[in-house]
Amino acid sequence: MVRFHLITVLALSTASLTLANPVDQVALQPEVPVYTTDGWRWEDCGQPTDAIRIERIIVTPDPPQPGKDMTVKVTGEAQSVIEDGAYVDVTVKLGLIKLLQKTFDVCEEARKANATIQCPVQPGKYTVEHTVALPREIPKANFRVDVKGYTAQEDDMVCLNLRVDFMKNPFPRLGW
Repeated sequence: MVRFHLITVLALSTASLTLANPVDQVALQPEVPVYTTDGWRWEDCGQPTDAIRIERIIVTPDPPQPGKDMTVKVTGEAQSVIEDGAYVDVTVKLGLIKLLQKTFDVCEEARKANATIQCPVQPGKYTVEHTVALPREIPKANFRVDVKGYTAQEDDMVCLNLRVDFMKNPFPRLGW
């Protein structure tokens, strides 16, 4: 269970820095605060001055399914240089119960993953894609993942609130 959370949280919270490739994108749209799909949703809880602004997160399959590979594609913009020392605090909750609270060194995780981009990350638009295997043992429940990131200078870097609903039936017409 902890392995699932660590892998998924890493994929969602550090993907924007670990496997990034610059691309041309449409301008960010901060007036649209919550993005939803059938089994999950995300909200950018950051400020316009944050070092990283997330534009879009696409998860395949949608909704995520236990026992299947999940690909996360994140599009956003680094608005300032991200240097060694940047980190994210991640909290995973099931209702009011805190399942995981951990701090991840963003640059160290990029090095461990042998990512195509390493710190320092230069300002620019990026799209990141990462695939993780979700274990079959994920309980049918609603999970909340809160990600708050900070630069090496302790400035706000990124803020995301994610909700994943594994209670949804991926085959509603089959009556399962």
